[in-house]
Amino acid sequence: MSAPNRYPSAVCANNPRVLAANLVNDVLLDGVSLTQSLAKLRRLAPDRSRPVEPPRGWDGSGLAAAQSLAYGVLRNAGRLRLYLDSLCDRPLKPVTLSGFLLVGLYELEVGETPAYAVVNEAVAAVAARYPQARGFVNAVLRNYQRRRVELEVAATMDPVARWNLPLWWLERLQTQYPDDWEAIVSAQDRHPPMTLRVNRRRGSVSEYLAKLEQAGIEARQSGDSALTLLRPVVVGLLPGFFDGLVSVQDLGAQFAAPYLCGAAGQRVLDACAAPGGKTGHLLELHDLELLALDSDVERLARVRENLDRLGLSATLRVGDAADTAAWWDGQAFDRILLDAPCTASGVVRRHPDGKWLKRPEDMQHLARQQRRLMDALWPLLKPAGTMLYATCSLFHEENADQVASFLARHPDASSVAVAGTRAGQLLPNWEMDGFFYARILKA
Repeated sequence: MSAPNRYPSAVCANNPRVLAANLVNDVLLDGVSLTQSLAKLRRLAPDRSRPVEPPRGWDGSGLAAAQSLAYGVLRNAGRLRLYLDSLCDRPLKPVTLSGFLLVGLYELEVGETPAYAVVNEAVAAVAARYPQARGFVNAVLRNYQRRRVELEVAATMDPVARWNLPLWWLERLQTQYPDDWEAIVSAQDRHPPMTLRVNRRRGSVSEYLAKLEQAGIEARQSGDSALTLLRPVVVGLLPGFFDGLVSVQDLGAQFAAPYLCGAAGQRVLDACAAPGGKTGHLLELHDLELLALDSDVERLARVRENLDRLGLSATLRVGDAADTAAWWDGQAFDRILLDAPCTASGVVRRHPDGKWLKRPEDMQHLARQQRRLMDALWPLLKPAGTMLYATCSLFHEENADQVASFLARHPDASSVAVAGTRAGQLLPNWEMDGFFYARILKA
């Protein structure tokens, strides 16, 4: 689905609250991902033949603040939408007022800005587009201030509002993780940590930790090549980032390359490689003959950018990994990394729009796609080779169930335990997102 162009007038072209309201409406009203909407705001729309023309006065100066507001609203959208429904006695007209009101409610709840300023800014933001709605917006936000305690109590009684998840998603977690679901949801409500992966071809973890200390950036070692920052910073402040000394990658994602257990000189396929974090990590660990494959030419360009920054090289090819006849040269691989498309249910604190965009039927479609990819790539693996099946999902249908079904179809396949996981599953916690890994060996 394509996001509509909701740029406001030039007067508010860079107003963070206007931009945030538009981003929220794109997700909750139109089913457009934040990634796509933000790309258009940055004038990097995937469809370059139809670029979005910004209004006079647009310079993007409010985009970072708008993104932060939009992420906050979407992380808490279950609760905020309950507040809004309770405060409005009739459907909103126009419905796009909801984005402005949700941003205002979020700011009032967080309390980082004085309440009077939040209300005034919300009224000013909506006035540029809907001047007739100024009084209504003011009344709704003032009413929230009066009824706040009552609304917070009501939110604790509603599962969607309390846990900020769609009911189907919440019930699946409760069924599949009866002892852990509450910890999972609580971890995913937090702001995600910023974790770095040190390029050990360019220096050691201890050396880079010293560089961070010298730059006044506090961090601690959290993995073999990983450092977690105490407070996130923009990448431009990271010492040597543009020289390839370090990359930003979640700790859980950093397990993929070691789990694949490659060795120098091996022929490796990184299927569904974009944006290239795991590709770079594999090449940092070993000199490999690596093919990075992805079906999206725009996203594959990011793999090239990342490898160039790291000073690494691989063969990049555009193609559907399951359509092997279109891209495979007939030479088998020693290792295959299949980072399969999934619901991304393990990384929703980084992509909070996902939990409101996904539907149960989407998971069934993705499961069929995962099965198709596994079956297509298996014949390309050498005897005694390893395929690492990976997702950033928590749902069994995409993970353990998918692997069990694959093993039943392929008698020459066997699964090997993955150290440090619960049957392949890494649950999200305060230092990492949720991932699943299965090491599958070929007889």
